[in-house]
Amino acid sequence: MKRYRTRVALLAAAVLIPLGGLAPLAPAQADSAPAPARYVADRATKIDVMGEWAHPDDDTSIIGPCGVWHDRYGVKCGVIMVTRGEGGGNSAGTELGPALGLRRENEDRVAHYRSGTVDIFNLDRVDFFYNQSAPLTQYFWDQEETLRRVTRVIRQTQPEIYIGFTPTLQAGHGNHQQAGRLIWEGVLAAADPNRFPEQLRGPGALSTWQVKKVFSGGSTAGTGGTTSAAHCTTGFTPTGLDTVAGVWTGYDSPYKWPAGNLQGKPAGTPKIWQQVADEGRAAYPTQSRVMYKGASVPACPRFGQTASFVPFQPNANAAAGRDDAILFGATKPDPGGLPLGTLEYLTFSRFLNVAGEPFQATVHLRSGAGPLLPGKVALTVPDGWKVSAPQRVGIVTATRETTVTFTVTPSANAPVNQNAKVSALYTTGSKTGYTDNVVRIVSPTEGRFQRWGNWKEYDDWLADTAPQATRLGRSNAIQSMGIGKTIDVPVVVHNWSNQAQSGAVSLDLPANFTADATSKPYSNLAPGAETTVTFKLTNTDTALPATQNVSIPITTTYSAPAGTGNEVLTLSLVPTTAIGQATAAPTVDGVASAGEYTGPTLDLGRIWQGANGCTGVDDCGVSPTGEGSTAKVSWSDDALYFFIHIRDDYQSYAVTPEECVGHWQADSVEILLDPRGTASQDLKDTANTFKLGIFPFTNDPANRNGNGANGPCWSRDADNHQGYSTGPLANTVHNAPNAPGVQVASTAQWVGTNETTTPHAYAGGGYDLEVKIPLAALPAAVDPARLGLNITPYDNDDTSAAGTTTLRHIDMSTRLGWSALGSVQSDPYRWGQATLPGYTPPAGRPTTPSAPDVSNPNLNGVFSPQTIAQSARNGVPISGRVPAPRDNSLQVKRVTVGQSSVSVDLTATGSGSAQLYLWTGLIGAIPVWTTSCSPEADPAPDYGMTPCAVTDGGVPPWSPDMGGHVVEHQAAQITPETERLTIPITAAQRSALLRDGRLLISYQTPNDQVQALDLQLKG
Repeated sequence: MKRYRTRVALLAAAVLIPLGGLAPLAPAQADSAPAPARYVADRATKIDVMGEWAHPDDDTSIIGPCGVWHDRYGVKCGVIMVTRGEGGGNSAGTELGPALGLRRENEDRVAHYRSGTVDIFNLDRVDFFYNQSAPLTQYFWDQEETLRRVTRVIRQTQPEIYIGFTPTLQAGHGNHQQAGRLIWEGVLAAADPNRFPEQLRGPGALSTWQVKKVFSGGSTAGTGGTTSAAHCTTGFTPTGLDTVAGVWTGYDSPYKWPAGNLQGKPAGTPKIWQQVADEGRAAYPTQSRVMYKGASVPACPRFGQTASFVPFQPNANAAAGRDDAILFGATKPDPGGLPLGTLEYLTFSRFLNVAGEPFQATVHLRSGAGPLLPGKVALTVPDGWKVSAPQRVGIVTATRETTVTFTVTPSANAPVNQNAKVSALYTTGSKTGYTDNVVRIVSPTEGRFQRWGNWKEYDDWLADTAPQATRLGRSNAIQSMGIGKTIDVPVVVHNWSNQAQSGAVSLDLPANFTADATSKPYSNLAPGAETTVTFKLTNTDTALPATQNVSIPITTTYSAPAGTGNEVLTLSLVPTTAIGQATAAPTVDGVASAGEYTGPTLDLGRIWQGANGCTGVDDCGVSPTGEGSTAKVSWSDDALYFFIHIRDDYQSYAVTPEECVGHWQADSVEILLDPRGTASQDLKDTANTFKLGIFPFTNDPANRNGNGANGPCWSRDADNHQGYSTGPLANTVHNAPNAPGVQVASTAQWVGTNETTTPHAYAGGGYDLEVKIPLAALPAAVDPARLGLNITPYDNDDTSAAGTTTLRHIDMSTRLGWSALGSVQSDPYRWGQATLPGYTPPAGRPTTPSAPDVSNPNLNGVFSPQTIAQSARNGVPISGRVPAPRDNSLQVKRVTVGQSSVSVDLTATGSGSAQLYLWTGLIGAIPVWTTSCSPEADPAPDYGMTPCAVTDGGVPPWSPDMGGHVVEHQAAQITPETERLTIPITAAQRSALLRDGRLLISYQTPNDQVQALDLQLKG
């Protein structure tokens, strides 16, 4: 029986079984006192394989594998979902914010439901906007509270295997980076009795938990293997050092092809698991996905292992090729014969090592069952390395860790800047256990460009929080500079060796660059010490090159033994401009009149994403004559003025006023302003900036937006105060208005329909925008010497689905810009640089940006019927929060369906708020597509995932009742005096509830503790 299971609100006691604990990568502690009784999850709560991701649809890589593992090996997968994706746009409806989160939660459940993954633990963190900053994500997610929730879910569900994003900067989206970090941090915290100790004591106490295997950021590159047969990783050889496990998705699933399916498959034959996975991967209509109508072929998804605390099979062994190899040592005994639950792993005295200098390697052992007989441990090291002799090991028990330490000396010519694998083989009688880990060889003296911003923060995280993750690599050397400018290039020289070093640091300068010196010395640098050598670097060409990124090799020489180390700095060259003062304040009328814009013309015709979306020479800002998309900028009084000319050959979907967000889903232009020019340095990225997305026309014939019939609309996105900025919806933004005084004039005239049967060419081959942005609307006073500026047009063409003639509100954009570097929308350091000669901000205007306001909040899980039902079923508190205590919880004594109402008799031991949902029908997965296939031939839960006509794939109604499943919703304030709650119903609702109804209740205390109940209804 598991804790917190509350089908009828009773807090049940758990079965307590003593087990040993182990903090990962930490030395064992002496058994000074008897181990406390241990919490053990029952099967309804237990998760075998846990995945963790940031947003719905991030997690689709495990649909097929989990389906196979569940169907063939009885493995239960679960997903920790940090946000519900409510900060994004909605290409299928009008829901935004929490309402969109509710819909996206269901889409994610639909995607996974058939694979047996029915437990998705939403943490209720805010999905704010696209960014590339883990520190910014920590700011919005409340890092400590999020980790607390992750840790509770791990400790309560006790997963054996953990899968998800890499924690490195290569994950891109800052939310993805942080979700990857939470894997490493959660594994460490769950096993550490000093982290969140309140979860380990008192009523309902949990216990520490050791995850056995981690797959976060590992490489899956290699050769061999197959996709056409079972045990598809047989014969696979990784090109890297990570052990790779795979699973074949060509096995038959329990789901059958319905009669009349569009793919022409024989009715009643099984779908393979890859088909189920591909259908699930597409089940996100709000995220611009369309119904999958293809026929899948088998695949072999693979996972790279980055940490293991149990014995496993290396890829050199045939058993590693099996489709259940990922489970070895975790949910299934390892083929080597050690009992399930045996811990075996390898640690080092330090990760970064120097050729020829020794370090220590320690093998950690603990039995998973009874005592293991005396045996031996031997290490295997790379060719040319030295290692101390194999060692005898005494009896290994389940109650105390045994360690064996070896001395390892890399060869004198071990290659630098590479990982090297060290493996251990433990032998006891006829049983063996294999494990391995990696170290990295670095130069005796290493010269690295001085990290800053997100790059420094990531390297600090590796050093301070998750050293084992260093195997994935440290940060890259990244910087930007304006064309024609001079910057400092500091190089930090660190001595990793055991003797003093002297040498020089040199820059290999590309064309159009000079420096105050190309080589500078350092001397007598003590072991473990570091010094900084700084160069003055100047770009001598004021023309922006075709390729904005240039490489600058950095070479560091050292003396003992003599040699060199190398690193490459990637330098982004960004455009620069001086914004002149207008001789007369521009009139915002869509015309650039004399004296309004006297400064240089900015070229907006460079493409930074979606180049393959351009359909001709007049498309995407380019024409045969060379005239493309351009902009001019002026300032007057305390405002910036923009005149933007966009070359475009096709009008995209016209948004309604409610859709005037998510500008990338239609033709638009975004203006990006970093008032201080330091947003990236301050680790806030675009949260310290002003970004205005402008739609040049709308589907607004009644002029509800107030900008003229079908006139422009605009909103702020992914910045300091995002949300609607015009029309009546602007008042719904938190702390409205978010763009006071902004004016926009557009020459674009909508063609009047979203049907492609009407020509969609722009009159004149494009459109002009004129925009006024008061500088008081920016989050801080403008620094006239370093304003960050970019202007990015978004070009969408014919977005109608195949076989249809109606444009869709969907992202198929080609993205252009003045500074056109990949993901430039999220990287202020790569925006252009502007000065405002003669401008002085008003006295008293703050120079520190205001706290960011994301406007749309995240969904609270107590308002999600699907989350409530899950929590009541598996006992894990809603969003991983603290469960309601006995002295403030509910007990439902009886629920009665009367003729005109549902009455709930209860007792309460405290005060709080309750949400009551009357529900009918399937709750685990609500169909996201319409289909002409017969429901009888394709029943739930597969129903709705197969097309029987090319026109299938419409989106069924969702709001306001979750596709017709929410019969009634009522909120109630609860006190100890509350004895009965009554929910009025109609006769039709009564009939539906008596057929298959249930009452879902969530309870939330003033201290944010939660409880969930799921009660079947009867008359």
